[in-house]
Amino acid sequence: MDIFSKIAAGEIPSYKCAENDKFYAFLDINPVAKGHTLVIPRREVDYIFDMDDDEIGEYQQFAKRVAVALKKAFPCKKVAQVVLGLEVPHAHIHLIPMNSEADVDFRKEKLQLPAEEMQEIAAKIYKQFAGE
Repeated sequence: MDIFSKIAAGEIPSYKCAENDKFYAFLDINPVAKGHTLVIPRREVDYIFDMDDDEIGEYQQFAKRVAVALKKAFPCKKVAQVVLGLEVPHAHIHLIPMNSEADVDFRKEKLQLPAEEMQEIAAKIYKQFAGE
């Protein structure tokens, strides 16, 4: 079981933003912006394009719902969707509130937010997700 599967299963703590039986969303612990959220399938699959058409469609619909909640929680021009990352062999989508393209620069220094603030951010997104 990889680290993201352990997070989705609750074996490793996370800042949960949204979930259903197939997908899980949680805050990135090294965010490039406040609200930076990862969306993963609960099923272990390394490469997003290895998912079958129906599954990837459901995945994108779930990510869209999370993005809508994120935009309500953190008003911004758009929510960026970025698919990258080779560190964890588990498909994941980065959702990042953005007002300019510079907000989505993964080379810049990551934010260091206290646990209490991370909990508040996750709760704010979760509340918007659940209230749709």
